[in-house]
Amino acid sequence: MTWYRASPDGLVLELHVQPGAARTEVAGLHGERLKIRLAARAVDGGANRALIEYLAERLGVARRDVVIESGDSSRRKRVTVRGACVMPGALWE
Repeated sequence: MTWYRASPDGLVLELHVQPGAARTEVAGLHGERLKIRLAARAVDGGANRALIEYLAERLGVARRDVVIESGDSSRRKRVTVRGACVMPGALWE
């Protein structure tokens, strides 16, 4: 298993998210998930909003096209990037 896959809805990302970090960045792999550190704290959905904004910016899609499918209150999240043909390598560039 890999941390990303194509689906009929778009690109599905399996993520491990660390809120409250010094800065927002991709931190490599955490097991079979891509680890993303977020400067935002996990208070009142702030980290989820920051994650959506970060992924949308890095992948060049609208924020409305980034959907947290599972893991709203967990560090382990499944995110779908809808409707765009994006390459996950864009997270590192």
